[in-house]
Amino acid sequence: MGSALVRRLRSAGYSNLLLRTHRELDLTEHHAVREFFAVEKPDYVFLAAARVGGILANSTYPADFVSQNLFIQTNVIHEAFRSNVKRLLFLGSSCIYPKFATQPIKEDALLGGPLESTNQPYALAKISGIEMCWSYNRQYGTRFVAAMPTNLFGLADRYDLHNSHVIPALIRKMHEAKIGESAEVVVWGSGNVRREFLFADDAADACVFLMCLTNDKIDPVLIHETRRPLINVGCGEDLTIREVAELIANVVGFKGKLVFDASKPDGTPRKLLDTSRLTTLGWKPQTTLCEGLQKTYRDFSKNIASGSQLGLSGAKVTSSNSTEFANL
Repeated sequence: MGSALVRRLRSAGYSNLLLRTHRELDLTEHHAVREFFAVEKPDYVFLAAARVGGILANSTYPADFVSQNLFIQTNVIHEAFRSNVKRLLFLGSSCIYPKFATQPIKEDALLGGPLESTNQPYALAKISGIEMCWSYNRQYGTRFVAAMPTNLFGLADRYDLHNSHVIPALIRKMHEAKIGESAEVVVWGSGNVRREFLFADDAADACVFLMCLTNDKIDPVLIHETRRPLINVGCGEDLTIREVAELIANVVGFKGKLVFDASKPDGTPRKLLDTSRLTTLGWKPQTTLCEGLQKTYRDFSKNIASGSQLGLSGAKVTSSNSTEFANL
């Protein structure tokens, strides 16, 4: 998401971007974040940094998912307030909503029921970030907005099978199966749960759109005593994981069998977002799922699979300290 935001901003002509890698600025460190804001004094902040991952990563590192995300967003949101930034956009996830929320999910469904247990620590951290934005807006008159994108995929994704999300994991699995001439690919879960997917560059476009809205357009959403400054970002359509896997197999060119392992967790049965609040403001996505998958696989083939990152000779793949943040 961070790299997609940079591409979108640069394509729109913005050049004064304050970019830091995780190595250069650890957002979990309060003093480092305070010093950054004191020196750079940004006008606008896109908070895209997060500890993220799929079901396996969330289940393996629950303490990391809750603590690191709480540290990141608390430090950045508070220092943005202290530095009088003009507007901050906080990025969350559709997993903040109750597991059995009415579909499609409206923003006011938040806190209306129990969360999905496999990603509850991450979801609770993100919900805390939303509450921070709302609280600072009401108490201090800030203009902080919380954008909740649906499941994202796209260029420069993470393909580590232990930590990645479903689309990059399946792209890698099917690519390696095609190259290795394997007869089948195993997909976690029954394949029957439904998911909505959005190309990351479209999500970035929505974020820039929200950031550029005039105050008279955005304030009715942000400055509200009884409604959180929360906006869903999605495409308004979903499909089953089985259908997604079949689409990816077609894009990758894998001709073998797809085996669905129902002993593995499915997660939330359905997560289709109601995006009417965003579309009413004037935004809609431009990239279809098939087009996005084709662009993503071309990027994967050119920049990742062609190199040594995946260890196609059979080496195991790990992420650096299991922690990668997109700082923007």
